[in-house]
Amino acid sequence: MTGEQDWQLDRKAFVSNADVDPTGPAPLAERFAQLTATLLAAPSVEDVLQRILDATIVMVPAADLASFTVLDADGGFHTPAETHDLATDLDLLQYRFAEGPCVEAAVPSGPAVAICPDLADEPRWPRWAPAAVELGVKSVLATALIPGSPAGSSVGALNVFSRAANGLDEADRDVLLLLATHASLALATTDAVTRAELKAAHLRTAIESRDVIGQAKGIIMARRGVSADAAFEVLRRTSQDLNVKLADVASTLATRHTEIDLPAPDPL
Repeated sequence: MTGEQDWQLDRKAFVSNADVDPTGPAPLAERFAQLTATLLAAPSVEDVLQRILDATIVMVPAADLASFTVLDADGGFHTPAETHDLATDLDLLQYRFAEGPCVEAAVPSGPAVAICPDLADEPRWPRWAPAAVELGVKSVLATALIPGSPAGSSVGALNVFSRAANGLDEADRDVLLLLATHASLALATTDAVTRAELKAAHLRTAIESRDVIGQAKGIIMARRGVSADAAFEVLRRTSQDLNVKLADVASTLATRHTEIDLPAPDPL
């Protein structure tokens, strides 16, 4: 069995609602113990980050999206892992505007934690906050990744987005700090070269995603006689409705197109 198959089984156990032994550790402690075990088996830093994001969505109840921001050696930012394409879009807007919780928490001079319970009333980020609200995100929480000693410099941030105003609270911050510690440990032995490799790996994944999205669009266009834009809209809306990455929706359709169909687009 491959490492990825092992992780799929571990993830099912991690998110299951199985009864917890009342004499054993508390559910949260047990989940962190399970997470630690799965991280030790992860084949790469990239895989560790993705597993932590999957755990974040489970352990932070109001979290709808999560991502990592990593600080490049040249001072730029990139997103090496995310739970949904929308999280990447939210990050990219911050990188472009040079404002927002993720970029603030990611830089060495920034705060250890950046939180906003209601982005509709947030003066700190005059361009990013309204853009995030327009994309359906109402609250956000980001915490710094600090490899090594507590006095070390930040190399990135773990970011959580919620579609609910006041959806993220102080208890979520504490959980996120623990999850960020796991990610920080994974990055502790990396250097600028390794972080550059993370960026390159994410770029390769993006290219592969575009290929499979193109295949899925072709299937929808042929099946329904619609334009490329309309086919992409079907994929995009299905991705958002299911809260699954668009590339994963496209891959499922491309590999199982004889078995399944996607919902029809809303009439104009």
